[in-house]
Amino acid sequence: MPFLDDRYPFLMKYFTKGIENPDKNIAHCILFYGTDIQAQYDLALEIARMLNCTGTHTSDCNCLNCKWIKENTHPAVLTISKVDNKPANDDSKQVISIDQARMIKNDLLVSSDYHRVLIFCDKDKDGNVCGLNENNFQEPTANALLKTFEEPPERTTFFFLTNDKSDMISTVISRAQCFFVPSFEEENRDFSLVKDVMEDYLSIERNQVLDLNDNLLSLVKDNDPQVIFNQIQNYMTELLKSNIQNRVLKIKFIRDINSVEKAKRELKLNINIQTIVENLSFDLIL
Repeated sequence: MPFLDDRYPFLMKYFTKGIENPDKNIAHCILFYGTDIQAQYDLALEIARMLNCTGTHTSDCNCLNCKWIKENTHPAVLTISKVDNKPANDDSKQVISIDQARMIKNDLLVSSDYHRVLIFCDKDKDGNVCGLNENNFQEPTANALLKTFEEPPERTTFFFLTNDKSDMISTVISRAQCFFVPSFEEENRDFSLVKDVMEDYLSIERNQVLDLNDNLLSLVKDNDPQVIFNQIQNYMTELLKSNIQNRVLKIKFIRDINSVEKAKRELKLNINIQTIVENLSFDLIL
């Protein structure tokens, strides 16, 4: 998919380099997060195609494996959701079930000539891909697969697609290499509440970090902290999209988005808001 190279050059170069390594040097568990789940799914399919290509190893290759994957009919590249690839006797409709986990484990015991790729996601009633969370990918099911995630068979890669890393149980996150996938869809990304405070944050000096801390603390005390953190991420995502060709800034913005993500996780753990904001301020500036 050529458009993926244009939109996600850092990710595509990273995975291409790993796949071109004779040992196929990429993680066996990969977690994508961000608001554009379809983009995450497309990335997972493209990586699956590169892992299985037996032809020209270009995006327009039409070898049998590439053809199957582009048509989403490859026998070893599977979507795992509450409605996809369930055992015949599994009538669960709302979750990836423990019966699915058992089926996956049994299927992986059989050797394969292909590089197997399992893409874990959710689906809505119209069949659109959606993000995993603790409701549709529950802890008992995840725990049933943890040993498989830790020590998968050779030539096996798992992908997990989610909106927010905090939507996934920590035992999955700890076993996965995590990548933020920015959205390029036209969305209402409001950051009106934080714009004045964040507008010059890139130029703030270390000795001014307490000023940023005070301004952010005032915002979260006057508003819902979750809304403020979401708007900060919206603001940074817009900066990321505007500077997508600048590698240094791109890395900086992705790192900062992850720092805000950490603040959101700390908020859910009921950590003192003053501590959260102070940690975030230092993470953004130092």
